Order: sequence, then C-alpha cells, then structure tokens
Amino acid sequence: MTNKLGNLALDTWVEGDGEGTLLTSAVDGEPVARITSDGLDFGDLLRYARQTGGASLRKLTFHQRGEMLKELAKYLMEHKKELYALSTATGATRGDSWVDIDGGISTLFVFSSKGRREMPNDHVYLDGPPEHLSRNGTFVGQHIYTPKLGAAVHINAFNFPCWGMLEKLAPTLLAGVPAIVKPASSTAYLTELMVRRIHASGILPDGALQLVCGGVGDLFDHLNCQDTIAFTGSKNTAEFLQQHPRVMSESVAFTAETDSLNSSILGPDALPGTPEFDLYIKEVTREMTSKAGQKCTAIRRIIAPAPIAGEVAAALAKSLGEVRIGNPASKDVDMGALASQGQRDEVRDRVNELSHQASIVYGGNDDFDVIDADAGKGAFFMPTLLHCEKPLTASAVHSVEAFGPVSTILPYSNLDEAIELSRLGEGSLAGSIVTNDDNVARELILGTAAYHGRMIVINRDCAAESTGHGSPLPHLVHGGPGRAGGGEEMGGIRGVKHYMQRTAIQGSPQTLTAIGRRWIRGAQQNDPGVHPFRKTFEQLSIGDTVVTDAREVTLEDIQHFAEFTGDTFYAHTDEEAAAKNPFFDGRVAHGYLIVSFAAGLFVDPDFGPVLANYGVDDLRFAQPVNYGDTLRVRLCCKQKTLRAGTGYGEVRWDAEVTNQDEEIVAQYDVLTMVATDEQWASVQ
Repeated sequence: MTNKLGNLALDTWVEGDGEGTLLTSAVDGEPVARITSDGLDFGDLLRYARQTGGASLRKLTFHQRGEMLKELAKYLMEHKKELYALSTATGATRGDSWVDIDGGISTLFVFSSKGRREMPNDHVYLDGPPEHLSRNGTFVGQHIYTPKLGAAVHINAFNFPCWGMLEKLAPTLLAGVPAIVKPASSTAYLTELMVRRIHASGILPDGALQLVCGGVGDLFDHLNCQDTIAFTGSKNTAEFLQQHPRVMSESVAFTAETDSLNSSILGPDALPGTPEFDLYIKEVTREMTSKAGQKCTAIRRIIAPAPIAGEVAAALAKSLGEVRIGNPASKDVDMGALASQGQRDEVRDRVNELSHQASIVYGGNDDFDVIDADAGKGAFFMPTLLHCEKPLTASAVHSVEAFGPVSTILPYSNLDEAIELSRLGEGSLAGSIVTNDDNVARELILGTAAYHGRMIVINRDCAAESTGHGSPLPHLVHGGPGRAGGGEEMGGIRGVKHYMQRTAIQGSPQTLTAIGRRWIRGAQQNDPGVHPFRKTFEQLSIGDTVVTDAREVTLEDIQHFAEFTGDTFYAHTDEEAAAKNPFFDGRVAHGYLIVSFAAGLFVDPDFGPVLANYGVDDLRFAQPVNYGDTLRVRLCCKQKTLRAGTGYGEVRWDAEVTNQDEEIVAQYDVLTMVATDEQWASVQ
C-alpha cells in the first residue's frame, strides 16, 4: 500500500486513521501517497500551539525570531535537492520549482533581515510616535503591537506547496505566533517533506509549527478571538469558511487571497516593432505557461489596443507555439503538467464556458505533442488563447477563471475603455501595464489602482531587472480587493502586524517609556554621572541625559559657514533681502550650522565606546536662530537596540536645541553605534 502522509501534531508525526485519499503524480498518474487527518484531536492541536508554541516564541525578541528564520532558511537551502526531485510529481519544471522552493526560502531570508533591521530587539513594536494628550505633557498615548495569544491557521493552495506555506509562516513566526498549516491535498506530499525537514532541524521551538494533511475536522469549532486564519484558494471556499459560526461569534481575524482575473494592459504607444510590444508578448507568454498557468497572479485578460489586437494575437500564437510541453524533469521541456487530472478537466470545462463569448485563436484541443510523457496518463493541457470581440458586453471573460495556461484578448478603443475592462474583473491581485508613455502609465494607474493589490509598469528602461507581472515579493503586499479576497499578505513588516494586536496605551511619559523602552519627552531624565558617551552599550540607561553649556551664534559664524560651505542663500548673507522674508526678521543661521554647533556642544571628543554616528532622523527646525542668540543642547538616550554577535548596539539619542529663552529651535534623533562591554574591553 502507498505510504500515508504524516501529520505533525504536538511535535509528533502521526498518520491519520483509515486508508485516506490516493494522491497521484501529475506527470504519469502513478500513486505518490495517501492523505488523511482522520482521528486527530484538533482542539489539542490548538491548545498545544497556544500554550507551548506561543509561550516559547513570545519569550524571544523580534531579533531572535529573525535569527531563527535565517537559520531555518540556511538549513532548508542545504536540503532542497530532495524537494526539487519530488516537485516534478506536481507537474513543475525546474524553473517552476525554483520559484516555489528557492522563492519560499528566500522569503524566510527577507523577513529575517527586515525583522532585524526594522524592528527592535525587544518584545513590543511601537506604531508611530507618541501622541501628546495633555497641556502639560503628563498624559500621553502610544500605539503598540504585541503578539496575539492564539494560533495562526494557514490554509494553502495546491499550486505553490512550498512558497505558499513559507510566505505565510515567515511573518507569523516573526510576530511570535505559532502556526497550524493545512496544505491543499493534491500536492501536500511536497509540503509534508519540507515540514519534515523543518521539524528535523530542531530550529523552531516546540509547538511553533504543526501540520495537518487532510481535512480540518472540527478545528474551526475551537477557534477564539486570539486566533488568525490566513486562507488561499477559491472565493467560494473563503466565503464558506468566513461564515463559520465560530469565526463570526469570536471575530476571528481572517485574511483571504482568492480568485483573480488579473489583467495586463498594452499601452497605445506600444505598437509592433517597439521594445514594449516585444516585452508584452514575452511577458504574457511567460505568465500563461509558468507553472502551467496555475498562478493566482497569472495574466487572464490581455487588454490590447483594438487596431493591433490581431497582431497581438498572431504574435502570441507564434510564441505559444514554441513552448515545449511534457515531463517537467526533462531539460527539453518549457511547461509541465497541471497539478492533477481533476484540475485539467476543470480547466477544460472553464475554456468551454469562455468559448461561448470568445473565439479560440490558439490551442483549445487535445491534439498536441508531449515530450517524454504519455499525455493520456498525465495532466497536460495545451496553452490556449482566446479573443473576445466585444469585451465590454461579455460577462464570462470577466468572471470565469480557467486556472491553467489560458488567457483572453480584450480589445479597447481608448484608455477609458481599457480602465473599464480592467475594473470589470472586480478586484485583482496583480495588474500590469506595458507602455513607454509615462502620461499613459499615470492615467491607467489612477484609473485602476483601487481594483488591484499590486501593479507593475514595464518598459524598456526597467524590463531587464523587472521581476515581472506575476512575481509576489515579500517586501510588497500580496492580496487584492473584491474577487481577490480583500486581504493582504507579506508586505514587509505590514505582514507581521496581521498576527499582532494593535493597542492604544495611555499614561504618563515615564510609564509609557518603561513599556515601550523608548524615551518620551516628559519622562525621567537621569544624571549619568559621566558623559553618556563614556558608557558602553550595557552601561547606558534609557533616560541618561547631558545638558550642555551655551554657545553664542555670531554674525561672523554665519558668514564663515556660508563661505566655507558655499551655501550663500540670501537668508544667510543679505540682511535686506532676509528682512523681506515673512519668516525672518533679518539674517539667520543656517539650519545645518545649528546642527553642527549642537554636535560641537554635546560630543565627547576622546576615544570611547561610541564608535560612529550613522545618521540623523526626523530633523526639524522649529524657529529661526539670529546672530546674537545662544544655543544649548539637551541630549537624552532614547532607545537601545543590541545587534547580537556584532560587538555593538545601536543607540538613538533625543536631541533638543534651545535658545536663550528656552525656546526649542531644533529637534532630531542622533543615531550612533556603541560598543558592548566585551568589545570595549578588547580595544582598550
């Protein structure tokens, strides 16, 4: 009997009860595995995730979780060969598998890097600056993010069994939330193999990841308001799950990525013979045949200028005719099979629906050559191109998705028609525009962006480095409105926030400083005893403050700075002209002269633990400084972020420059690298 896939439950691999459902190869129809989750206690899975996995993850800081993702990515890179070997059974070519396997692992790397660069080495993520709520500054507010205390249930699609899991898992674990992964059955064997390698690595804490191969049983009956559901699949299934009584009564967070009739618009300037026309044909061909068209971001609707629609059809037919179909393990094959014969039959049915309103101009039949495979045993399908003469009055081309290598040409007469055709898709994950006319690009973006989660403009200048129409990136949101599900995934730190609770906290500056570990004006300021630049990272405390002596700004200072730097703007060099400026009474000091003088006042010049100044944030000049004014600086240790293993930490200082009347003239954050105890001891 064919082996059954394992379920990872409570950190133990167990088989489901019964024989389960047989899974077969998309290439030759041979058995691959059986799948069942019958017999699992789904309530136990959720409890274990919350109590064991969540508790362990929340003990780690964002940086520690980011480092964990990095180690996991490196481990999977070392064990990807067997994943590639099994991936061919899903119908994926080497290139398809690279997107799925290497692309998924790269997502771990990206979130690891962004978590360690953009988030604090702490357990609380601050959302924006503090809000000052009282006249005297003793009562303030701050938005914070903390991990939800539940589990994330990930329900994934069949087309990307590795990337689909990792693109959800990376931000979830970075947020400090455990995951229960339920892959689509038809390709679950590849997900299961990857999870086996993840579990064997021992990198994740117990309970951080569990796997369900098969149905979810009564899992939804045990959900609560701290849990999150991230779903990828059909819109009908998403709506069914969203209406589960428990999901509604507990207000369970639900993000969905569903059907998407994505469009690509060819600009009216991109005539045959232009680089943009050739780029368009190449891009559409790639989107139709990559992963055999089984991508939620694939181009389903080709919106082209009516006068050249026939030439677009002819060029695409020629390009598609050069695509070699067959066994994805063969180097001579460009496009493999659909994920299953059932999927192939469904695509065939959808093409029949579309053909009532659009004519087939290429493909659409079962008579095609297959390399190194038996077309009758595999789930192969010929790339199929259709043409709809009256797309504004047709309905099927804007509502029926053939989830395979199928796309329809929709001609337009003007940009307003192109925009309307794009909108008729009722919400898309990804749209693209190919034009070398920036005015056309702007008009199309403004007209269609509200219906898209992501849009890409391609022309001769960016094509060589462009990631293409259908490549979701971890840096950018993946999702879309309407038919596409109305959700978002990834998008850098935005994706992490889906698994966290945003809370508005209010209190005194000192209390909120203690909670967020970022100094707020009005909070306690410490006398460090010595200049804070003499302290190592560990010795520094948030609130350590130095108040400098005063320095007068003279007319000679302003003149010298203007001549020395070349900044001879009239406000600094011409008394009469400066007096005409409504903001000034006469000549004023340069803003950067103020910052330079401030540094001269607060810097401790001797060799010490402060290794470098690497930037200034949020610099604002509150009011002019005239010659004869005196400046004083208050410098306060605002925030500390340890860079583990580097020998230093990053320290953010709150700098406030005041004049002789104690009025603020400049405010900004100074960013420095400060040596740790160990590093400082080694260099003295």
